[in-house]
This record gives sequence, C-alpha cells and structure tokens, in this order.
Amino acid sequence: MSRKTPIVHKTRTQVVVEVLREKILSGDIAAGEPLRQSALADELSVSRIPIREALLQLEAEGLVKFEAHKGATATVLSVDQVTELFELRAMVETDLLAKAIPNMQRTDFSEAEQVLELLESAFKQENAVASWSELNTQFHTCLYQAANRPHTLEVIQSLNTNCDRYIRLQLLLGGGIPKAEQEHRDLLEHCKNGETDKACNLLKSHILNAAETIKSMVAQQVN
Repeated sequence: MSRKTPIVHKTRTQVVVEVLREKILSGDIAAGEPLRQSALADELSVSRIPIREALLQLEAEGLVKFEAHKGATATVLSVDQVTELFELRAMVETDLLAKAIPNMQRTDFSEAEQVLELLESAFKQENAVASWSELNTQFHTCLYQAANRPHTLEVIQSLNTNCDRYIRLQLLLGGGIPKAEQEHRDLLEHCKNGETDKACNLLKSHILNAAETIKSMVAQQVN
C-alpha cells in the first residue's frame, strides 16, 4: 500500500522565512549584515508585510536581531552563544536519549538507518549542504522520539535551528564530516545494543567536541 504525500500549502510569510533562513544559515547573508525590508521585498517580489513577519519569526529563532535606529540585522556569530547553545544541547539531548533507549523498537532503528544513509550521501554532494542540518536533525529525532517527550523535542528543534549555521561552519570548514559520520554510526549501534551509558557519553562528547572546534573557528572570524 503506497503512502499518500499530503500537499502542503505554504503562506507567503512561510516561504519568505524559509528563503531568508537559508540565506543566513548558508552565509549568503553575512553575520551583522543589515536586512533592509524594502530591498528584500523587491528581491523576493512580495510586499513588506510578509518580510516584516518573517523577520520577526527569525528573530524568535535567534537568527535576526532588531536594534533601535538600525533595524534588523543577521545575528553575529558569538563564542558565548556557541558555549550556551551546545551545553544546553548536551544536557537536554543526552537526557532524552537515556529516556528513549529502553523504548526503542526495530522501526526506530530502521528509520534512523535510512536517514543516516541519506545524510552520508548528502555529505558527498557539494550542492546538498542545505539538507545536512535537516537530515542530521531527522537522524537524532529518530533516536529521541521513543522517549515520548514532544515538548522536549520542540526545545531541541529550536536549539538545532540556532545551532544550524555553527554546525555547517564546522562541517564545511572544520573537516568535521568523517568524524560525524563515524560517531553517528557508533551512536546508532549503542542504541541498538541498549548501551545507554555508552550512547549518552558518546552523544555528549559528539556535541561538546563539535562546540570546541566551532568556538575556535568563530573566534578567528570575530578577530
């Protein structure tokens, strides 16, 4: 029996959010760059209303900052922000993984395996950078969803959105792909074997070691 794929109708604001989010995360819009609403409206062929609504949503995601007399700008990369975000991720995600492992079923492992194969394939394609973070988040979600903590998953999704460009920076410029691939494979294996302590320790080091690499790269960019 084939699954039907629902047609998702996006509002104009949602489309603008996705376009601007991708431009910021990819570096097409540089950190600190002003986001002129009239110019963006002309570029995207929309009115200023969806631009304004999109910028407010991106502000809530931590990607845009509004300042008096300056308007909206893309958030500047920050070592302090990396420290806070990734330490939060390490705490929340390891706790959720520990709760999920006892409940995991074959379907969870199968789904995680499929997403991991897509992610590893995307890592090999230069034009697939935009899909890295989405697939990475999907993989981790496959491991966490058995915890049955939907609100915690929402918190993690928000953290991942804020971490997105930092993770891309590490993978693209920090040579983090081979290590990430191996750690993902090892993490999945620990989950399959019910090795909760090993899985949580690996996940914690996976997140915090990435943070250390990213902080040194951000410090160089800032300086």
